[in-house]
Amino acid sequence: MAHVLGQNQYGKAENRIVRVYRDSTRHEIKDLNVSVSLQGEFEDVHLTGSNANCLPTDTTKNTVYAFAKEYGIESAEAFGILLARHFVEDTERGVVHSARIRIEEYTWNRIKTPDNTSRFIGSEEVGHSFVRDGGEVRTCEVVYDGRTDTVQVISGLKDLVVMNTTNSEFWGYIKDKYTTLQEAYDRILATQVTARWKFSYTGRDNEPQPNWNRSYQHVRRHLLEAFAETYSYSLQQTLHAMGTRVLNNRAEVDEVRLELPNKHHFLVDLSPFDLKNENEVYYAADRMYGLIEGTVHREGVVPVIPVV
Repeated sequence: MAHVLGQNQYGKAENRIVRVYRDSTRHEIKDLNVSVSLQGEFEDVHLTGSNANCLPTDTTKNTVYAFAKEYGIESAEAFGILLARHFVEDTERGVVHSARIRIEEYTWNRIKTPDNTSRFIGSEEVGHSFVRDGGEVRTCEVVYDGRTDTVQVISGLKDLVVMNTTNSEFWGYIKDKYTTLQEAYDRILATQVTARWKFSYTGRDNEPQPNWNRSYQHVRRHLLEAFAETYSYSLQQTLHAMGTRVLNNRAEVDEVRLELPNKHHFLVDLSPFDLKNENEVYYAADRMYGLIEGTVHREGVVPVIPVV
């Protein structure tokens, strides 16, 4: 029986890069984790060992660092598009058909003085001390297909932990002989949000790029506002409200996919100590957890964000 080489790709994963801007004493930082994956005419390198069509993964790594210096990093999305187009359009003989760039961005905040004021030396602000946020991570994935001259951009975030201490219920569910969960009419609702959203941007015909940084901040805000303002009867309902809020307010977004693990908080039984627990003391369970996932997209749009 003959064997056929199927889908294949290669690249350099997790290139950690920190770009420091030193244009003044108030420095700026971009801290990224960049992964490159290429698809194209790579049959020979698999079947015969010929490397004639192989761009070394070390070269892709070097390109990431060189582009950070030459072009700077305005946003993860713009940097990803720049890299993806380069690997497809500038690799010799056009052997690369498509390039996928995955980026995680880590946020750093300035360290403030104890009185929360800016520090100055003479008339210059001192802006070279930072503390890295321990919470959410900004993400993006860019795919450029040279055969159709189209760009697909999926932005996102992960590890955004949120909690409502009230305005959440869960009752009226199916019950069978294995059901032990008690109905709740006032509960804590907490989750660790992973969100990804696809832009309508395709990059064709000199289409202007969205303001990626502004769009990220607004999408994040709408996700948080929907979580905070929704009186929840289930985490599924909250998921739908979060995705809908983004689509109602951000015209550049076509699809939102959310993964919401239910970070369960259980009331602790304090009766052995002759104490009443009036929704005040909880046990926070990290495992096991309910995992709620779903996609909200515009009517007529075919969803493309994969389940990870």
